Amino acid sequence: MRPLTILSVSKLTDLPKRILIGRALRSDRLGETLLPKRIALPVFASDPLSSVAYAPGEVLLVLSIAGVSAYHFSPWIALAVVVLMFTVVASYRQNVHAYPSGGGDYEVATTNLGPRAGLTVASALLVDYVLTVAVSIASGIENLGSAVPFVVEHKVLCATAVIVLLTLMNLRGVKESGKLFAIPTYVFVTGVFLMIAWGAFRGLVLGDEMKAPTADFEIKPEHQGLAGFALVFLLLRAFSSGCAALTGVEAISNGVPAFRKPKSKNAATTLAMMGLLAVTMFCGIIALAMTTNVRMAENPAKDLFDNGVAVGSDYVQNPVISQVAEAVFGDGSFLFIVLAAATALVLFLAANTAYNGFPLLGSILAQDRYLPRQLHTRGDRLAFSNGIVLLAGAAILLVWVYGADSTRLIQLYIVGVFVSFTLSQTGMVRHWNRHLATEKDQAKRRHMVRSRAINAFGAFFTGLVLVVVLSTKFTHGAWVALLGMVIFYATMSAIRKHYDRVAAEIAAPEGPSDDSVRPSRVHSVVLISKIHRPTLRALAYAKLMRSDTLEALSVKVDAAETKALREEWERRGITVPLKVLDSPYREVTRPVIEYVKGLRRESPRDVVSVIIPEYVVGHWYEHLLHNQSALRLKGRLLFTPGVMVTSVPYQLESSEAAKKRAGKRQNWNAPGSVRRGPAEQRPKEPSAPKKG
Repeated sequence: MRPLTILSVSKLTDLPKRILIGRALRSDRLGETLLPKRIALPVFASDPLSSVAYAPGEVLLVLSIAGVSAYHFSPWIALAVVVLMFTVVASYRQNVHAYPSGGGDYEVATTNLGPRAGLTVASALLVDYVLTVAVSIASGIENLGSAVPFVVEHKVLCATAVIVLLTLMNLRGVKESGKLFAIPTYVFVTGVFLMIAWGAFRGLVLGDEMKAPTADFEIKPEHQGLAGFALVFLLLRAFSSGCAALTGVEAISNGVPAFRKPKSKNAATTLAMMGLLAVTMFCGIIALAMTTNVRMAENPAKDLFDNGVAVGSDYVQNPVISQVAEAVFGDGSFLFIVLAAATALVLFLAANTAYNGFPLLGSILAQDRYLPRQLHTRGDRLAFSNGIVLLAGAAILLVWVYGADSTRLIQLYIVGVFVSFTLSQTGMVRHWNRHLATEKDQAKRRHMVRSRAINAFGAFFTGLVLVVVLSTKFTHGAWVALLGMVIFYATMSAIRKHYDRVAAEIAAPEGPSDDSVRPSRVHSVVLISKIHRPTLRALAYAKLMRSDTLEALSVKVDAAETKALREEWERRGITVPLKVLDSPYREVTRPVIEYVKGLRRESPRDVVSVIIPEYVVGHWYEHLLHNQSALRLKGRLLFTPGVMVTSVPYQLESSEAAKKRAGKRQNWNAPGSVRRGPAEQRPKEPSAPKKG
């Protein structure tokens, strides 16, 4: 049996890793990564703030089905979205004060409505976070594509590249990525407010006529003269599309632990700032779109007409915000270019809301044993790296499947977030009911009653919107989001059942058990293929164990090699018996497994200890040059009851050289040292008792 090779990969991966994500941070520096409000706003609210770049356009796209005449409903739809936004923000301000631990909607639903409701909320949020990345990146690519044709021609490739870049930025840590995202977010917000103010000044004070580039276009309605139920359904669908402006509001309640103290107060203040900014920008863009006569169509090539002629497939329909900016600032002006660039960039960065929400929620779910425990571990930069990578992989898959088309992706959107909104607010009502049943202080009771009223109205309103969204968007793609929620729910339930089953299986019993009873005898078997230093070291170790029986085991694959092994064994006078297993089909694993199982059958109360010599190498390519049959054998033996597998390492010179190179690097830490904590803070190994 040839020795197994241990690959030293630290040098191979450490340098590129440090270049991409930076030096590892100690666990006791976690407090340094907490966010002030000015950084937390772009980190957690970039999604709802940036949604004003496409939410108004989605409203007009839906209304265009009935023609330009339906556009006069857009201010009323905007008003409904504003009422809903303020309701949700007010409701979540109660959440962050009552549940500041970071569980957000999941914790609220689980605590007050039960584990199934909590798991439903978690499934909805996970789907929504993935969609947030996909929609934001696809929308940003389309905005950028109006200026750079290459981006439009290679949408999937460019979207994937942006997702990878955002992933690397977030792997560097929340605070560091937040600083990078703050500037373009604030430039975008400032630019939109400046556009609204200048547009209002030009229109109301100067009396200028501002015209969007599509102002003279005509729209061919798909359904002429809608009335009655059909018109109501169209308006509800437009309203549900406009509700995209609310996505990401829940991220702040999930990210309370990332704020500086006082955490709840800072999170609530950030929520209020986000809500006020988002609704002002949303309403301002809708108003300017009506003033400048913006025209949008779901199928512009056929439904948009310029001087009675269809614009054709070559026409690129710019977003509403771009058309409004061109009308207010002028095409090619400095402010227009700055706002266009900031819009594209902030749409990319809007995905950062999900990059902070998804890993944190995944960590909490992993702690509750609904997701793999690896998602609960912080990476080198104290971010939940595994969750970040998982989110990126899911978003890339979605972008690839839907061709980075934001119009198709937007139909899947907001279903999950309104499921979490509704269940969370319902849970908060139960939360206040439970506390009111025991609270005697009248001042606190009045505060609780007021909070309950806010959450009750929020639950009713968001539940109503959820029904509207499902009824208007189900056939347009919302069923895919629901399917994703079902898949997440089933997967997490299965993972929890597995962890519960394993926990019950390995739980230590109160009384004596077979695992604590000393075995009758120990049979040690050393696997060898030829006599060399690793073999001699393994034999010496096996003798030290003082087993009841000890033998060396080899498999006859080549007759000449086996004969040479026997001769040298006798020449050296090795006292350990050598047993050779015949293998007519030149297999190594099966004969050894069958032999070990045979020992177990003969003496079920005995234990078989299989000892495998291993190489330790220092270069990745050396791992590829050595036989890996022992690795396969080791994997099979681990599934055999009553068999203990022991590795005896033998360090080659290359491993020593790699160790010296690693030691020369400043502040070098062994793999996992950040998670274990600094050496001076770890408990020391107990020293052996002195004799005499």
